[in-house]
Amino acid sequence: MGNSGQKTGADVEVRERQKIEVPPLYSVFLVNDDYTTMDFVIFILEKIFHKSPVEATRIMLHVHKKGKGLAGLYTRDIAETKVTAVHDLAQENEFPLRCLMEKE
Repeated sequence: MGNSGQKTGADVEVRERQKIEVPPLYSVFLVNDDYTTMDFVIFILEKIFHKSPVEATRIMLHVHKKGKGLAGLYTRDIAETKVTAVHDLAQENEFPLRCLMEKE
C-alpha cells in the first residue's frame, strides 16, 4: 500500500534555534572647532540627526564647552552615512566641522 500523503515520525523536520546577533552600535560625535558657527551646528543636528531645536541647542552647547558631543547612536552603515553627510554639508558651507564615529 502507498503512503497516501501522511508523514511518519521519520519525516519530522528538526529546527535548530538560531541566535540573532544584534549589530554593534557606533556613537557619532561632533567635534568643536573655532570657525563653525553655533547656528550651523544646530542646523546639522536638526537636519541630519533629526533633533528637536531644544535638543540640538543642548548638544551644540555641550560640543562648544566640552570639545565634542554625542549626536547619536547608530548601526555602522547609518553612522558612516551620517558622518559623510556632516562632512559634505560642512564643506559645501565652507566650515571645518568634523564628525567621527566610535564603536560602543
